[in-house]
Amino acid sequence: MDIKVLYEDPHIIVVEKPPKVPSQQDKTGDTDLMSLVKDHLKEKYPAARNPYLGLIHRLDRPVGGLMVFAKTKEANAKLSEQMKAHSFKKEYLAVVCGKPDKDHEEIRDYLLKNQARNVSKVVPEGVKGAKEAILEYTYINSVLAEETVLSLLKIKLKTGRHHQIRVQLANKQLPLWGDHKYNPIFVKKKEWTQLALWAWRLTFNHPKTGQLCSFESNPTEYPFNLFNI
Repeated sequence: MDIKVLYEDPHIIVVEKPPKVPSQQDKTGDTDLMSLVKDHLKEKYPAARNPYLGLIHRLDRPVGGLMVFAKTKEANAKLSEQMKAHSFKKEYLAVVCGKPDKDHEEIRDYLLKNQARNVSKVVPEGVKGAKEAILEYTYINSVLAEETVLSLLKIKLKTGRHHQIRVQLANKQLPLWGDHKYNPIFVKKKEWTQLALWAWRLTFNHPKTGQLCSFESNPTEYPFNLFNI
């Protein structure tokens, strides 16, 4: 499987993760993005038999879009510091079922993960094990498709919780199109559908130069192609 490289220098590599590909190796044993990027580096730099590659952040398996990997331990440390300080910005495009009441909103919830079922849910503040989840969405447009209203949202993720975008939007009665875990319409469907969530922009300071870097990647598949992105 070929990977799409948007940018590469001696310190970082920015690639586009295809949907359905794990960010890193998991129990399924399926081909994962981190291994694909390592293979790319081995092919490009034959002298480096085991090139370093640092995982900075992850995308859920069904989600496609941009990821950045560190090519040195120093770059890994610097980017990880930005993640902890929330200066590493991640923005997404999402197609949801329904139309939001507001054009712009910040959503704050507390999420509790159920490890056994691999799901999360919104719970009251103070519940043991719950973590605060914050995202900000901007409404772009709506279309009528499949006898329902579909809306395109731009989302700024301010925390990185398990299934955060999927759970928080479903809790606002705006479940993601194609979500078999949190959208009642798709939970009932037997056939597989692609989750309409895409990591479209990454913004961070370059770990070596400090220069502000921003990368974008637009999805082209259905239902994103219903909108003028």
